[in-house]
Amino acid sequence: MTQQVVILDRDGVINKDSEHFIKTLAEWEPLPGSLDAIARLCHGGYRVAVATNQSGLARGFLTPSDLDAMHAKLRSMLAQLGGRIEMIVYCPHGPDDGCLCRKPKPGMLLEIADRLATDLAGVPFIGDSLGDIMAARGAGAQPWLVLTGKGQLTIASGSPELVGVPVHRDLAAVADDLLRG
Repeated sequence: MTQQVVILDRDGVINKDSEHFIKTLAEWEPLPGSLDAIARLCHGGYRVAVATNQSGLARGFLTPSDLDAMHAKLRSMLAQLGGRIEMIVYCPHGPDDGCLCRKPKPGMLLEIADRLATDLAGVPFIGDSLGDIMAARGAGAQPWLVLTGKGQLTIASGSPELVGVPVHRDLAAVADDLLRG
């Protein structure tokens, strides 16, 4: 079976988001149904990767060890459901650092494509913000939007970037759609 790739944003898609940043392991809480959705995608033959801006690192709100602990928790909880995340790529830079990885730039998605040796054409990138949509388009992936996290505000923006972007209630609804084929 050929495995397909799906890329997910983290905060607001997999776990609860906060305008004050997710800074501690205790603050990292999965959204209802998100881990089950990832496990179902894995069982359905998808390779799952995550691309996440983590400017809280540059701002001093959390340490790389804090972030590693959150990702270990995510992986452990997923393993209990028979799912896994193949790779997590994050941008540690602040919004004004001028890096090539911070979404809306496509750097993290291109890194995932390179490391997974895959073409991003048609690969879904599920996010909750305009930055996610723009990064997907910039990398040649297919943007999908969820209404969790910043998704409602993103829809309310009425941005022309939203034209043609599939919109779903949450990650569970995305998984249902992808698994239906």
